[in-house]
Amino acid sequence: MNNLIEKLYNIDNLKKRLDESRPLSTDITKSLKIKFDIAIINNSIRGKGNTFTLQEIKALLFDGSTICGKTDIEQLEITDYKNALDYIEVLSEKKLIELTAIDIINIHNILFKNIAPEKAGKYRNCPLSISLENGKEATVCDPFLIPDEMNKFFNWLLTEKNEHSLIIAAEAHNKFVEIHPFYDGNGRTGRLIMNLILMNKGYVPIIIKPYKRTENYDNTIISWRNGNKDDFYIFIADCEIESLEEYLKIINKENRLNE
Repeated sequence: MNNLIEKLYNIDNLKKRLDESRPLSTDITKSLKIKFDIAIINNSIRGKGNTFTLQEIKALLFDGSTICGKTDIEQLEITDYKNALDYIEVLSEKKLIELTAIDIINIHNILFKNIAPEKAGKYRNCPLSISLENGKEATVCDPFLIPDEMNKFFNWLLTEKNEHSLIIAAEAHNKFVEIHPFYDGNGRTGRLIMNLILMNKGYVPIIIKPYKRTENYDNTIISWRNGNKDDFYIFIADCEIESLEEYLKIINKENRLNE
């Protein structure tokens, strides 16, 4: 717990430095948005069969380029993900308690509306088990219980809470993933919900890199399921610290260039 407290203290000190730089210029805001959108998308599609590289994602989304040799599904997956990132940025400008269940479900709808429209924003109606890093399988929420469990989740999510914003964001991610309400994309949606909360509270979105997914992310979710929440809190805290430091680095660099 002491380690977690120290990390939360570090996070708030970094956020204070970021707040002192606000409001950010239009150019810096755009630069940060592009860099983090590309990184989040790139790291989310790794291992999912999408063959786009970091440079190709940038070319598709921001340079107006057509990428040859890619399937329509690969390209739609990326453009839909970008739309979802834009969507949570808009949502983050509202108070969390002003959001609705439809606002949250619509995150999944945007992620899948072009690649799997028949499943976009729709709860699954069949049992599902997920493979864990330790080779075991975990059964998630019975499909008949999903509407009730999601209503409980929304009631919890959209009420005022006294915990640190990072704790709330991490809790929201794992509560959502434990329900696993959709056929696919639960991890992506859970991470977007987590980033929505962080951004809503003035923090910055986190990026979970591929090597961290296998070494830390998946394992700390397993620990959570076994009753040890601190491992996941610490992992997410480390990701937030890394993002805050990167934000400050980019801001300082842009400011020096404009002097």
